[in-house]
Amino acid sequence: PGEHGGGEEQVQIVQDLVAKKVDGIAVAPANAAAMAVALQAAKGAGIPVLTWDSDVLPENKDLRLAYIGTHNYEIGVNIAKIVQTIKPKGGTICIQSGGAAAANHNERMKGIRDTLAGKSSAQSPGDRLTGQNGWKEIDGCPLYTNDDFPVSVQQFQDIMAKNPNLDAFTPTGGFPQFVPDANRAAVAPFKDKIAKKELALVVADTLPVQIDQMKEGLSLGQVGQRPFEMGYKTMFALKDVKGGKAPPADPTYTGLDVCTSKNLDTCIAK
Repeated sequence: PGEHGGGEEQVQIVQDLVAKKVDGIAVAPANAAAMAVALQAAKGAGIPVLTWDSDVLPENKDLRLAYIGTHNYEIGVNIAKIVQTIKPKGGTICIQSGGAAAANHNERMKGIRDTLAGKSSAQSPGDRLTGQNGWKEIDGCPLYTNDDFPVSVQQFQDIMAKNPNLDAFTPTGGFPQFVPDANRAAVAPFKDKIAKKELALVVADTLPVQIDQMKEGLSLGQVGQRPFEMGYKTMFALKDVKGGKAPPADPTYTGLDVCTSKNLDTCIAK
């Protein structure tokens, strides 16, 4: 699908695969609710489906054999834990997410909100922070990038211009860091605040381009998935299912890498 969201186009691609009667489908739903329609057709056609990286909604889990990937809620939990070490008394926060209908990002947001609030919300994306444990989300947040990386950088700049004393900024994906030159230019004016721990900038994902930026002082923490392992396990599981073997455990989690200034040189799993 296209880089900016891809929900409708992704559903069409899966529907086309069902029509072609492929042997199996592995998909990371960009729009979990919309994807259910296509996966219902796949189930009706007897095509095995695995989700990876992003799952379907809880009520649609019968439409796939298993989910392989990150425990997305735990990404949010670990982002929040780093923020708490930097700002133990709480403060103001802005959460930046992907698409409003992306189940994985909503689960991460719930993890952030629940951990900072000290209590669990009923459902994703969690209860808005309005003062729980001293944390409050500022007006205009959460931000939704729809996976448009330049837009994510501009959002950061706009929020910081309006809220120069913001205590925490937490993207649930690496969006701004995936356009490194633009992100460097946007974050550079705040390097001193980050270094003094006045701004807790903690970002999801730990790709090399992101770790480089953290080493430059452009974030205080990164919480990353293991994308290679995710894709590797998914393809082999689909091959096994096609060969008559049992599907993988549901869910199959692939672990996280939690990077802070204390372990930056050793935090990425080999």
